[in-house]
Amino acid sequence: MTVRVGTAGWSFPDWEGIVYPRGASRTREALALLSRLFDVLEINVSFYRPPTVAMARQWLAAVSGRPSFRFTAKIWRGFTHERDRRHAEQETAFGQGMAPLRESGRLTAVLAQFPQSFKNESASRAYLEELIERFRDFPLVVELRHVSWARDDVAAMLASRGVGLCTVDQPSVGAAAPPSTVMTGIGYVRLHGRNRRDWFRKDAGRDARYDYLYSHEEIQQWADRIGLMRAAARGRDIIVIANNHYRGQAPANALELKSLLSGGPVDVPELMLKAFPRLEKVAGARLRQGGQGALPL
Repeated sequence: MTVRVGTAGWSFPDWEGIVYPRGASRTREALALLSRLFDVLEINVSFYRPPTVAMARQWLAAVSGRPSFRFTAKIWRGFTHERDRRHAEQETAFGQGMAPLRESGRLTAVLAQFPQSFKNESASRAYLEELIERFRDFPLVVELRHVSWARDDVAAMLASRGVGLCTVDQPSVGAAAPPSTVMTGIGYVRLHGRNRRDWFRKDAGRDARYDYLYSHEEIQQWADRIGLMRAAARGRDIIVIANNHYRGQAPANALELKSLLSGGPVDVPELMLKAFPRLEKVAGARLRQGGQGALPL
């Protein structure tokens, strides 16, 4: 059983000058650097459009020096947010785009991220079971944000199909599902932050919603909770993805959590040490960053 910690995505302009050098967010070096810091990253672009084979091959080339590194990928949002249509063309395209990652052995999970408006009702349950069948050839994990899904019978159904149930840390607003340690397949944790003020504010953009830096105490609580999941894992891997991405907060918290789970120091880029001085507590080797990416000192 392996616990992997990483971030949701790796290409963010607001990470420039904080996580990697300015101008690096759209380059292969951004992925290469993040793959040195973490052993898993969640592919974000696949949520907005099915990736191409060429894109997948570029990602594999960027991490070729890290044989233990793995990817997870969100499935296209149409499958989870536009449920009145089949989307057969996009389903085929998604399978083709994922093929290089699957063939390389680097794709450890695909995530179906449903919105909080997706409630545990008869039509929704039928759709969920249909989607599970359609993606049965993938290592599937489902993210069900509404509290109505937090039921033993739902967990039992997912377990019987070998589908993972994502545990979510999100603002405790309205009918938000609380975090859980239940594992129905591969373990999957997503840390969205706890920005209650902006989470459902209609005029809030993505950056505002995910603008949150977990405290030391909150990260320790998650390390303890993941310890409980480890005890129940029965050989299954656990993936932990930080999604509080704004201005590099996700990689900062992910490094802290990685250090707690491993019981030792972690490599930290010098830019991140300047932006987040608290990382001195977990920093081992420091990474110097220049035009050619990150190099060990």
